[in-house]
Parts: sequence; structure tokens; C-alpha cells
Amino acid sequence: MRVARFGVALLAALLVCLLAVAPAGAAEKKAQSGQSSEQQAGGGKPKWKEQEPKPETPAEKLGIEAKAWAVIDARSGAVLIARAAAERLPIASTTKLMTAYVAMKEMPLDKIVHAAPYDAEFGESLLGMRTGQEISVRDLVYGLILRSGNDAAHTLAIAAAGNQKRFVAQMNQRAAALGLSNTHYANPIGLDQKGNYSSARDLLTLTQRLLRMPPFAKISDTRSVVLRSVQPPRRINTINELLLMEPWVTGVKTGHTWGAGYVLVGAGSKKGVDLISVAIGAPTDETRYSDNLKLLEYGFSQYKRRQPVRQGRALAEASIRYSGGTLPLRAAKSFEVGVRKGQRVRVEVVAPSEIEGPIRRGAVLGRAGVFVDGIRAGVVPLRAARAVPEASTFDRARDFLGNNLIPIAIALFVILMGGVALYRRLSR
Repeated sequence: MRVARFGVALLAALLVCLLAVAPAGAAEKKAQSGQSSEQQAGGGKPKWKEQEPKPETPAEKLGIEAKAWAVIDARSGAVLIARAAAERLPIASTTKLMTAYVAMKEMPLDKIVHAAPYDAEFGESLLGMRTGQEISVRDLVYGLILRSGNDAAHTLAIAAAGNQKRFVAQMNQRAAALGLSNTHYANPIGLDQKGNYSSARDLLTLTQRLLRMPPFAKISDTRSVVLRSVQPPRRINTINELLLMEPWVTGVKTGHTWGAGYVLVGAGSKKGVDLISVAIGAPTDETRYSDNLKLLEYGFSQYKRRQPVRQGRALAEASIRYSGGTLPLRAAKSFEVGVRKGQRVRVEVVAPSEIEGPIRRGAVLGRAGVFVDGIRAGVVPLRAARAVPEASTFDRARDFLGNNLIPIAIALFVILMGGVALYRRLSR
């Protein structure tokens, strides 16, 4: 009997335990099930996902290695792409761009000067003149730009200002006048010296101004030239390898010192647009050239070629005095211009409304100016489409009568009426 009671009690205890454990297990399973559902729905802790790389910027795609660089539209000065363009850096022999600018402003290119004594250190770039040798300012500038001659820079400074100190003062005055706020010169050569620095943007502004001077533009685009003012005449070749890389390259100037690294100001003309580039502080000689090529090619890729003026197209008509008719005025040549997205091109014609013979065929009688966003890109002459002979006496008389018919009629009427009145008076 006792055993039966003990068994019943044990069975009851087991049932109570099972009832207590079952809800907890169900709740745990439910919680686990709920957590799994939330994770599936994205409500749980998010799983790690590998981040996609950010797209490269245009500057990163170019892969320029120089410390500071930029490229501008030479027509407007608009910056197309740049990095650290306002940073003040040593610029090595690109200092000679200001030397050339001041010398060409202060002296005529045909002036003959004498080579000043110059004590060069080992490894300096030289034109190789003898002290006292006669040479023209033009040939000195050729030697300055093509050969980066330190002796040429020194001689130009002495010839223009009497001594190097006064010439450097003129360089800084010109820099201030041009608005080169991140530029200062300490010598006309570009040797590493405290206070001799510029920025990529300032170098581009100076070069833009220089290339507007036709003599300098010709010099900077020269691969080889014979210096004829020296005896005997001698040939020099450019050390700017950028000019030898592409036919569309038009300059400009190299530079290198230990402090500045490798520097190059480049320029090119293609697609009807002129661009100027610069790389300061390139790590090697090769990279300064590749950096400038990348910058120029990127710049040209931003333009499309337009031809707003076609050769032979009549852009105006002038009436012919006395003989009547009109004379078409046709464009003497085609004109192409590079245009970026959003830029507007306008053709402005200036021509006479009336002309008088004799005029030969092809005579220039007007011009058509091409403007991009209000900035003049070029001018095309307008020429007479045919010859116009001198007006005859008959043509002149006919023109006079045609232009004065009413006054003549009034005058004849007055004369007639006066005659009638006189006749009546005499008849009485």
C-alpha cells in the first residue's frame, strides 16, 4: 500500500516537472524561430558585405605624378582640370619665362648686345657664348628657351637693366602687374634660392600672356634654329622633348633643379583650340613629359570642332553706288574653333553697306569675327566676289536723277510756273 502511494506521488512529481519545462522549451524554440525569421527578414544583425570601390575622379584617372599641375584654355584662361594649382613651389628654369617676358618688353629683338661674363657651375645649361661676343636679343631668347641657357639669361638681365638685382626687381614688378599673387623671383635663371617660387596657375597665366606675343610663340614652337647674329652662325636644337612627341605640340619650357624636381610648361593646338599645361615637381624627366601629354590630351577631349565660317561663303552684300546691283563679300578662308559643352559661338560681320568702283576681285572689304562665349577666337577677312568697274558718266547721271527725282520735279515745276507768270505779265 505504501509502495503504491509512493509510486503515485513520484508519477505526480514527474508530471509537474514536465509541465514546468515544456513552456520554457516552447518559448525558447519560439524565440529561436522568431530570431531566425527576423534575420531572414533583415531585422537581425546585418551580415558583413564587401564595400564596392568608389569610382575614380578624372584627376585620379589621369595618373599625374607631379606635385602640382593644371591645364587651361589659352583663349579664355579657363581651368579645365588642376591639382594644387595655387601652391607656391620652386619652378627651376621655367623662371626664364619671366626673364624672356621682361627682356622682350624692355629691348627690341634686333638689338645687338655683348655677352656678359658668367661663371657657371658644373652641370648648368648653357648657350655657350664667349664673353664680349656680339649677339642679338632675339638669338638670346632662342638660346634661353630652346637650350635653357643660364648664360643667356644672365646676359639678357645685364643688357636690359645694367645688373641682375635691378632686373629681378623688374621681374617682380611685371609679376605684380600680371596678377601673379603666388610668384616671386630672386634670380633670372631659376637656380634654387629662397624667394624664387611660383605656382602652376601663375605659370599658366604668364605663359598665356607670352604666347599672345607672336615672336615668342614662334620661338617656343621651334625645334631647331640657326643663330645668325653670331659669327660664325651656329645651329641649336631644343631640349624640350615634348615638341618632338606630337606634331600638335607648340612649346614651351623645361626646368630642373634638385629643389624643384622636374618641371615643364607645355602647349598644344588642335581641334581649333589652344591649350597650355604645366607639371611642377615631377619625379623624373620622363614623367614631366608624360604628365603634360596626359593633361593636353584630356583638355582636347573636352572640345568638339566647329566651323562657323566656311571659305567662299557670302557673309555680307554691299550695294554698288551709281551702277546699281550688289557685291557679295565672301569669307577668304575657313575658320575652325574648339567648343566645350555649353559654350556659344557667334559670328559678327563688319562690312560696308555700299561700295563704289573701281574694285578688284578679291579686295578685302570687311571682316568676320568669331566669338566663343563673348571672347574673340579669330577674324576672317571678307573679299569682293567679283570686280566692280568705275561708274560711267551716264551711270552717275542716272543715279543722280534717280536719287533726286522729287527735288528736280519741284524745281522744274517752280521754273515752269515762274515762266507762265512771266509770260502773262509780258502779255499784259
